[in-house]
Amino acid sequence: MIVYGAHAAFEALRAGRATRLSLVARPGAAPAPNRRTADLVAEARRAGVPVDTISEEQASRLSSGRPHQGVIAEVQAPEEWTPADLVAAAHAPALLVVLDGIEDPHNLGAILRTADAAGVDGVIRQARRSAPLDGAVGKTSAGAVAHLKIATVVNVTRALEEIKEAGVWTVGLASDGAAPYDQIDLTVPTAIVVGAEGTGLRRLVREACDHVAAIPMAGRVSSLNVSVATAVVLFEAVRQRRR
Repeated sequence: MIVYGAHAAFEALRAGRATRLSLVARPGAAPAPNRRTADLVAEARRAGVPVDTISEEQASRLSSGRPHQGVIAEVQAPEEWTPADLVAAAHAPALLVVLDGIEDPHNLGAILRTADAAGVDGVIRQARRSAPLDGAVGKTSAGAVAHLKIATVVNVTRALEEIKEAGVWTVGLASDGAAPYDQIDLTVPTAIVVGAEGTGLRRLVREACDHVAAIPMAGRVSSLNVSVATAVVLFEAVRQRRR
């Protein structure tokens, strides 16, 4: 698996998942010296990861033409988790995020970055109709994807039933939810369930949730971007748990 961009590569190194670091340089020359390059090389040496140089053309090909900041890293595939594994490994009370068809890599990356910042114990995503965990998501998440526990499942509804049996309450987000998000007790073991932009939660997924909550809107638009909505509710959970 390839990740690109300074933040994504640095976090992959910190997480112990990087196996090679490549920096862009002209043939026969060293990478341009700067603090970012020095920090990456130092972290790679600390982790025992080999460092080499590649051309701009090679880097562009590896990043599929996306901005790479002159940094490419090869990383190990993420560890495989099941929903039950996430619950068992969670700090009490568990806090999970369940993604029902998030196909935009920028939204997925933003959600993963927020999940890491909020101390989420794990993320559950569906194998189909989901953005791949590739370099684009790694860059957008600022490398958070390297640190999170992620379970990829065939059926989100079945995964919800599995974590509910393990004692986790499931809270779906929808603009027409029955209760405001901040009136739900998020101090108990909780999974925040979010759906795709535009379509939202699928019917069976929504019906499997213990609660369906809404974020009240005071302006003219009817809803928030899914990554923003996820952040709002996750940090409400953080606030409640600190109280």
